Amino acid sequence: MTDASFHDGREAPLNLGAEDADDLQVISTLTQDAVFPVTEMTWKPSQRRFGLLLNRFRWEDKDAAMRRDRPFERVQSVLVFDSVLSVASQGIDRSEKDMILSLLSVDFEADEDGAGHIVLTLAGDGGIRLKVEAVDATLKDVTRPYKAPSGHAPHHPE
Repeated sequence: MTDASFHDGREAPLNLGAEDADDLQVISTLTQDAVFPVTEMTWKPSQRRFGLLLNRFRWEDKDAAMRRDRPFERVQSVLVFDSVLSVASQGIDRSEKDMILSLLSVDFEADEDGAGHIVLTLAGDGGIRLKVEAVDATLKDVTRPYKAPSGHAPHHPE
């Protein structure tokens, strides 16, 4: 069995930008339940850039997969934040190289001047807080979709 391709579904890889809190909510929805190794976070202070390489569940494809009775998919995506002034984290041990993190949400907390903080909430009480001059984020798929290893869509009981 070969991996799926965007072409097979007549879709294109995601390449989205966010410039305000509403845009960021779209990215948050699409990256919910993305997983990534702790080693796939990069902070480049001189470029004021923070990035993650995520294994993103393809929420936008979930209904089509269910209708066609085919496997759910994930895809590797890069999530980049620009205009980042500082980065802080909680509940993350960077020395544990095998640690896998799960992204639950991406939110923006605005200050009065349009600057603020982007908060990445992780499963297990972890989090990353980016002090930013403005919302400036990009989400871009960088591989072909592949069968979700669990075979299931993520589920959050209410």
